[in-house]
Amino acid sequence: MELTERKKRILRAIIESYIATAEPVGSKAVAQLAGLDVSSATIRNEMADLTDMGYLEQPHTSAGRIPSAAGYRLYVNELMGEHQLTMQETQRINDALELKMEELDRVIDQAGKVLSKISDYPVFSMAAVKDVVTVRRYDLLMVEENAFIAVVMTDTSVVKNKIFRIPEPLSEPQLQMLSTILNSSFTGLSRDEMQKTLDKMQSHSAPGAFRLISLVVEFALEVLGELRKQTVRTAGITHLLEHPEYMSLDKAKPLMRCLSDEEETARLPIPFDGGQNMNILIGPENVNEAFRDTSVVMASYDIGDNMRGVIGVVGPTRMDYAKVTARLSYFADSLTRMFGKGELPPALTEQEQE
Repeated sequence: MELTERKKRILRAIIESYIATAEPVGSKAVAQLAGLDVSSATIRNEMADLTDMGYLEQPHTSAGRIPSAAGYRLYVNELMGEHQLTMQETQRINDALELKMEELDRVIDQAGKVLSKISDYPVFSMAAVKDVVTVRRYDLLMVEENAFIAVVMTDTSVVKNKIFRIPEPLSEPQLQMLSTILNSSFTGLSRDEMQKTLDKMQSHSAPGAFRLISLVVEFALEVLGELRKQTVRTAGITHLLEHPEYMSLDKAKPLMRCLSDEEETARLPIPFDGGQNMNILIGPENVNEAFRDTSVVMASYDIGDNMRGVIGVVGPTRMDYAKVTARLSYFADSLTRMFGKGELPPALTEQEQE
């Protein structure tokens, strides 16, 4: 059966009406929304064809139709118009993102909260290292003769520090020698390589010196181990309850529980591979059972230093894809600019919005 232009116009009208109202759409409403000068009987026949083709569904005994997952997929791929952000929307995003870039985790957490507030949907955000992370440099700072601070900087520009208190006094020259050994032997290595180097060093190092070396190296191994984890931040989970599909707690609870579980959310097919920057999963395309009746829209962005971040919106399959993708795309571009150049995209002018 051919998907004619008229069928496409009818399908688009039904999807956009259902996105706005969450109510099944009948033939009379379609005639007005699609701007078609044909009879209601003709439109009903076309709707029946679209149902047979798998793009529409008829809930219960209602005379109206609602989109299927396949209908949404066709809409996203071919029929969806481009949503143009307003000056107010771009300014709101820019204002919210103007914060000091001190801690990556804090920025990612804040980004999710901002987008959730703007979109009225739950949002998850995360960052991941694309390849192996190594230590770039060690800095050791004397606090007092029995204490020093070790600062570890990775090749992804993550900086962590820890204070060590030791039983025996340590001189400044000894601390400098320790720093030299660490920077010459334990930089640019994977975690396994660092551990092997430490094991080899034990046999030909003085016990006191090796004890200090192992203290700092074990701290560095902990830092690298933490960075290998994909920490997922979620925000606005309760926004689900604002949508008709999730007014029943029985239906909302499994999804809310899943979004609250970092390991479950991390199982989503996150686009960290440097391919497409925007990824949309509709209904059954989500392999996780809790997401089978939802849509997930994700955008990736560059953090720099071999790292990428992903921010995603979760909502009902009737979400306003054009608006969500426009906001998410602008948001991800904003984050890329912030991490790369410390600047935000310019707000759209009134002329650019026309």
